[in-house]
Amino acid sequence: MTTPPVLFDRALHRRRLDRAAAAYEDAGFLKSRAAADIVLRLEAIMRRFPNAVDLGARTGAFAKALKGSDAADKIDVLIETDLSGAMLEGRGGARLVADEERLPFAPGSLDLVVSALVLHWTNDLVGTLVQIRRALKADGLFIGAFLGGSTLTELRQCLLEAESAMSGGAALRISPFADGFDGAGLLHRAGFALPVSDVDRVTVRYAHPFSLLRDLRAMGETNVLLERSRKPLNRKVLFHALDLYQQRYGQADGKVVASFDIITITGWSPHESQQKPLKPGSAKVRLADALKTTEQSAGEKPTR
Repeated sequence: MTTPPVLFDRALHRRRLDRAAAAYEDAGFLKSRAAADIVLRLEAIMRRFPNAVDLGARTGAFAKALKGSDAADKIDVLIETDLSGAMLEGRGGARLVADEERLPFAPGSLDLVVSALVLHWTNDLVGTLVQIRRALKADGLFIGAFLGGSTLTELRQCLLEAESAMSGGAALRISPFADGFDGAGLLHRAGFALPVSDVDRVTVRYAHPFSLLRDLRAMGETNVLLERSRKPLNRKVLFHALDLYQQRYGQADGKVVASFDIITITGWSPHESQQKPLKPGSAKVRLADALKTTEQSAGEKPTR
């Protein structure tokens, strides 16, 4: 089996999250949006989930969205985990410092796992999904949301162009993101049943590109690529990049836009009671009969 490449410096990511914890609430609007969406999905599922885990809870957006919702009574115990202990401080409930790449839960011990905007920082996303699936009981549910697709495409393009023009080359300053169409495939590879994936494309308006950079820092969403340049971005290059950003993505009122794609994936731990696709050739009614039409061979001209 091929070992996945190590893309991210997880120790640095933990330090960045520790630093961001105190002001995370000021910039946690995307986390709150993803958590609220997960709660809405749970409200539509007529099931109870006695033991649940919020993987990468940060400052508790999912628990806050759950409180008072129609899904609140479906969960008896919610365990909040995070890579950063600082993110879990200052509130009650069951909390556990845990690395999303090394889950501490026993096989078949959980009924539900949710995760909002955390898993895009894992080096082996499929491996993490496999661990989640193993921790779930048969017919247990996983709902996860992570950043992907065209997230921060405006900032990425401007940084690359500015650094290439002024420095003769460009380093990776923004992490790569998974394509939105990969979500269901990732679940399938990890052994989940009934995989579903969709994308919430969010456009955020900022007074200035500097405000975007400040939010990314407050979210703990700054560059932790293992192969990142250790040389700080030159101020002239940065200002040129932000000027490009303002020129290209500025709106009539002077504000700029930033794109975020929130990919949400839903999968169930396999169980014999779940619906399964029919085997090829097992249909008992011909499609032509169901449509009340005449079946034509591939090369036969249709009759009028």
